[in-house]
Amino acid sequence: MTYVIAQPCVDVKDRACVTECPVDCIYEGERTLYINPAECVDCHACEPVCPVEAIFCEEELPAHWAGYAAINAEYFTRPAPAADHPLVAGLPHQTSDKKDIAVFAVRKEEAADADRWFPT
Repeated sequence: MTYVIAQPCVDVKDRACVTECPVDCIYEGERTLYINPAECVDCHACEPVCPVEAIFCEEELPAHWAGYAAINAEYFTRPAPAADHPLVAGLPHQTSDKKDIAVFAVRKEEAADADRWFPT
């Protein structure tokens, strides 16, 4: 069993999962992130921090994203792993409302903290 990054990550790449991963098994492509199944230790640290809920235990991967288990694995067998898997590269560009909300909330908190402690 390993963890898999599915379609909600495409064009988002929040990278919170990369920060949480204790074994550095998450790699960045051009449009999405990939988990190396040979390096993943199934620690579950990445899944709860993903703001777009794109990370799943392989056994719990929704049926409509089942192909992402193979996409994540195949990404690491290709000669140029920095380029996205062809199926990911062929997807239409997408955006995420959750990402926009999260960025707004973080910026709002930072602004509130800055105003409170460092008045201008």
